[in-house]
Amino acid sequence: MSELTLRAEKLDSADELAGVRSRFVLDDVVYLDGNSLGALPAAVPGRVEDVVRRQWGSLRIRSWDESGWWTAPERIGDLIAPLVGAAAGQIVVGDSTSVNVFKALVGAVRLAGGPDSGSASGRDEVIVDATTFPTDGYIAESAARMTGCTVRAVTPAEVPDVLSGRTAAVLLNHVDYRTGRLHDLPGLTAAVHAAGAIAVWDLCHSAGALPVGLDAHGVDLAVGCTYKYLNGGPGSPAYLYVRREHQDRFDSPLPGWNSHVEPFGMRPSYDPAPGALRGRVGTPDILSMLALEAALEVWDGVPVESVRAKSLALTDFFLECVSAYVGEGRVECVTPLAHGERGSQVALRCEDAGAVMKRLIERSVVGDFRQPDVLRFGFTPLYVGFADVERAARVLGETLAR
Repeated sequence: MSELTLRAEKLDSADELAGVRSRFVLDDVVYLDGNSLGALPAAVPGRVEDVVRRQWGSLRIRSWDESGWWTAPERIGDLIAPLVGAAAGQIVVGDSTSVNVFKALVGAVRLAGGPDSGSASGRDEVIVDATTFPTDGYIAESAARMTGCTVRAVTPAEVPDVLSGRTAAVLLNHVDYRTGRLHDLPGLTAAVHAAGAIAVWDLCHSAGALPVGLDAHGVDLAVGCTYKYLNGGPGSPAYLYVRREHQDRFDSPLPGWNSHVEPFGMRPSYDPAPGALRGRVGTPDILSMLALEAALEVWDGVPVESVRAKSLALTDFFLECVSAYVGEGRVECVTPLAHGERGSQVALRCEDAGAVMKRLIERSVVGDFRQPDVLRFGFTPLYVGFADVERAARVLGETLAR
């Protein structure tokens, strides 16, 4: 037994989160793709069966009231809130991440007094992360056209230097989806505010993996998915955070009947509901919504700070094992080594990365591949252990040595 194998056993025996692993449905596969789709929480199948058979099958329409379907978007939002450092009443769950990015960005431009708000503020530019997940860039272009703005794409590091009196809103990713780089949310938010603009953050790769601090750092608007580190299931609904002080002025570009102050009044004129509820649009997707609610039970008694500590320990150990098992020059780490700049994944540049990942999966080590040459490994501390990490690096070394 190697020294690294023994180290992994000792680290697992001292892991305060080791017991949380039993809350998931797992097998012998080393699953390092939770940054794309989280593992299945054990409570979800039974809950979904109850929703389908009893709530829908027996209670039917009565479940909107008796089973709490109507209040699910804000109720589940309050479950997500502590995981991203937000007080209750500021998050509503529903729609996809893309739809929520659109709502948030158009709403941000209007909060800043952009061209379509009737203000003469002169704020007619949207700044977007040039390294962002492509959809965010697509949505930013569309939101800018709708609001009469132009788009400037820059790297997060360049944001402070391009902010000006023209800046209406800035859309940034907390963690880069490709490299795992953690961006400076507190510092960049402060810079955006100093320029008089509105900060919008995409939390898809940070929520559930590390502390975010939305309230503490004054973030204006934020969005995120729930199927990665929050383990809500494929296509589970996303969420929208609207800071309390902005809620009475948040002007959603998608004013649906579900966000009306009197949704069943069926009035021809729109009057938005108070609070974060104005972020709702249409009828909630109840089946996936309540599956997500059950999935979030795995967080009972789990501090995000402990998750972050284990995440850093896992990624540190993985990099150490890769260094020991993988031949020199075969891979290049593109994820920052500094803890303050690292999310909960490790990205390795590798020749023939697509074929290499296919062989890893054949040997029950599951990560994913990103064009053109990146092996991406996500570490979900709730169910990934140190023995998993050692095994993944060892199999990677053996695969590359072929």
